[in-house]
Amino acid sequence: MNNPADMNPALEAQARWKMIYLARRNPALAAGDFAQAWREHSALGRRCRNVQDKVLGVMQCTRLRESGEDGGLRGASTDYDGVNLLQLRDLGVASDLWNDPETLAIMRPDEPRVFSTYVRDFTLVCRERVLRDAPRGAVAVFAFVRRNASVATADFDTAWDDGPAPDWLAAPALQDALRVVHNTVVQTPPEGYDYDGIAEWWFTSAGAARAAFAGRDIRAQLPPAYAAVADVAGAVFMFTHVTHSRP
Repeated sequence: MNNPADMNPALEAQARWKMIYLARRNPALAAGDFAQAWREHSALGRRCRNVQDKVLGVMQCTRLRESGEDGGLRGASTDYDGVNLLQLRDLGVASDLWNDPETLAIMRPDEPRVFSTYVRDFTLVCRERVLRDAPRGAVAVFAFVRRNASVATADFDTAWDDGPAPDWLAAPALQDALRVVHNTVVQTPPEGYDYDGIAEWWFTSAGAARAAFAGRDIRAQLPPAYAAVADVAGAVFMFTHVTHSRP
């Protein structure tokens, strides 16, 4: 896990920072009602000045359940309900939001209505690296990965952050991905969410994603670069579609 304090200030200023949720819904909330409840929760942010000023974009990606609980994509997790991408103005926002009085008064009390616990308990702070730059599609497959125990943290970070992009794209299943992004976790993660990297593979549609993986388990179709540094067997893969975004 990289330490942002070790970064060159000029490079840090150019970096793109995110907060990424790996969320479970409140068990009392029906699966079919989750996306709407989540949109309602996001709307509360309009009343929080710091959210409006410091969060540049929101993308709520809800787990696909058509064609089965895994969305018809073998290897996709059924343990979680959604992934949220918050694009931040700067890294300091990640700390500011947890302590912002408006956010604590307006948004935090609503979190247990929507989620299984408070948002801070399942949020990762990341730096973004774009491997294939194109507009996103309507569907995303996410991979939450931990480094192999035999791989040093610095070696994982170097490969994930700086390894040649073709190596990370060298699998037939990823050739039809419109946009590919690596996110490196840069702050201590919450308990139970000790991931080192998060990949995003964006497709035009759920059908296009299923066709790309051709009915085979996701884990069997990743580029060799993943197996070299990551615990692929222990990764969490999420098959999602965008249910709310701004701007």
